[in-house]
Amino acid sequence: ETNEINKKIETKNIKNIIAISSGKGGVGKSTISSNISISLSKLGFQVGLIDADIFGPSIPTIFNTENEQPNYKTINKKNIIIPIEQYGIKIISMGNVIPKEKAIIWRGPMASSALKQLFTDVEWGDLDYLIVDLPPGTSDIHITLSQSFNVSGTIIISTPQKVSIIDAEKAISMFKHKNTNIPIVGLIENMSYFQDNNKKHYLFGSGGGKSISEKYSIK
Repeated sequence: ETNEINKKIETKNIKNIIAISSGKGGVGKSTISSNISISLSKLGFQVGLIDADIFGPSIPTIFNTENEQPNYKTINKKNIIIPIEQYGIKIISMGNVIPKEKAIIWRGPMASSALKQLFTDVEWGDLDYLIVDLPPGTSDIHITLSQSFNVSGTIIISTPQKVSIIDAEKAISMFKHKNTNIPIVGLIENMSYFQDNNKKHYLFGSGGGKSISEKYSIK
């Protein structure tokens, strides 16, 4: 079993894999994944984006590709997906592969297998960064990602309120575990306040992100 954990799938054409994660849903992972991808592309890097939120994909909506489907080509009798290109980013999402009105009813191993295919059965070409928009929580998807690929780092997203902070701590704990060890690049506190006429309204409380970043020495 230990050998299995240590055996990573080679992705020589991808220099850096960055996972965007959170404990709680609805904190803005997909928006931040999209903005980081676009920003890196504008800095001149080759960027790909995997929507790994297999059960609730939202990248097609953000990138305005909801009605597009990727093309395929056959290499050595194997179907290879050609990612959709939008705003200079190569994108793959279950939301483009499976019709949007259909629910994906899969057990964990099927979702894990699908995730691996989004890395290995897609024609990514040479990438400087592959951004992975993870589902919320600490699921099979996270374990599969960390044990199957050399992930350069993860960015944790949280909102200021206590329920989000508690879940973000669980995500931090998971990535620090010896079996799912991924370096934590930093923590982003999203939805910190709403600004109206130079007055800041802290709708979800304040200081939550800062408190856990200090507690765990994360930037």
